[in-house]
Amino acid sequence: MSRIVLPPKYAGEKQSIAFDFASEIAANAPAETISSQVTTCSVYSGTDSSPSSVISGTGSISGAIVRQDITGGVAGVVYDLTCTATMSGSHTLIMNAFLVVMPALT
Repeated sequence: MSRIVLPPKYAGEKQSIAFDFASEIAANAPAETISSQVTTCSVYSGTDSSPSSVISGTGSISGAIVRQDITGGVAGVVYDLTCTATMSGSHTLIMNAFLVVMPALT
């Protein structure tokens, strides 16, 4: 499992983040491709009663990269995004990302 730290985003901002599984695929499943993915969100630090609302829509797969749109969030909360990629063979790869949400600009 790998972990990345994302740059902070503002509460009213929508972004697309990338989970790059290239090195994990090369090390663990070199003959396989990503066949499906799911990204989930939980609170690492702070309070948000519905952290799953940070995930916007379904992610997309392009080669070894999974892209997921994220939106909203509560200012001051650190979110833990988990992307689980299911490979065409028997492997499952997981990548985490920490995301800090800043107050919206006024």
